[in-house]
Amino acid sequence: MTVVKQAKPIVDVNIRNVIGSTSNSLVDQLSVEEPLEIQITAEIDGRRRTESIAVTMRTPGDDRELAAGFLFTEGIITGRADIQEIKIEKCNTVTAILNEGVTVDPAVFERHSFVASSCGVCGKKSIAAVRVRRNYELIHAEPLLAAETFHTLPEKLRSAQSSFASTGGIHASGLFDTTGKLLSVREDVGRHNALDKLIGSELLSGRLPLSQRIVMVSGRASFELVQKAAHAGVAILAAVGAPSSLAVQLAEECGMTLLGFVRDNRFNVYMGNQRVMLVK
Repeated sequence: MTVVKQAKPIVDVNIRNVIGSTSNSLVDQLSVEEPLEIQITAEIDGRRRTESIAVTMRTPGDDRELAAGFLFTEGIITGRADIQEIKIEKCNTVTAILNEGVTVDPAVFERHSFVASSCGVCGKKSIAAVRVRRNYELIHAEPLLAAETFHTLPEKLRSAQSSFASTGGIHASGLFDTTGKLLSVREDVGRHNALDKLIGSELLSGRLPLSQRIVMVSGRASFELVQKAAHAGVAILAAVGAPSSLAVQLAEECGMTLLGFVRDNRFNVYMGNQRVMLVK
């Protein structure tokens, strides 16, 4: 078995700290951003072979989960049963070996190429390309939660962000149960990578769909985050920041509850208020 030494998620850098007109030397910590090539081994065009499907800029760590989450939320695989194993045999490259009989449409190689850490949609021919078929349908008003549950989430997520505490420059996605208990958290310089890592972890553990869970993201709620959450069967997506207009439209299409500006004991319900107990 090949053991690959993975890069650290945080790096020290020497800086000059300026206050007013004076400065001094300090050591600062930065979140590492490096490319990860995601490869798949599968039947493609009638022949079993290994092909590169995407390169994403990510923070090293949880690379197998990232690959699994990416392949699932982009509709390239349909579930855990499609995966035979995920290998890391060289630095910054991960290969998902799909089971015999699992075929991959060659068209996916046309819409995926370079995926920047800031935007999961970049590199795709059109917005329509990310409207992948969802595996799970949501129940209209489940789960139903009190507003107070959501007020507790931001502090719990922030407290669990070990890399953010050191760098101040990394995104997080957290998974909570319906009581507001934090179950899992993943961090990455790319907001969509953090969510793929979280979903990939649940996929590999056989815990999808996430219909009885809350997912909270540390930044804004973009279209690709709503798309990925919907594909995993998430009923409630909460964000510290604002959603985009297209994110709200997609949440409506999927029957998802979408919350924004969840912080400081307040939040906005942009879609799906049937899952939030509110006092008029």
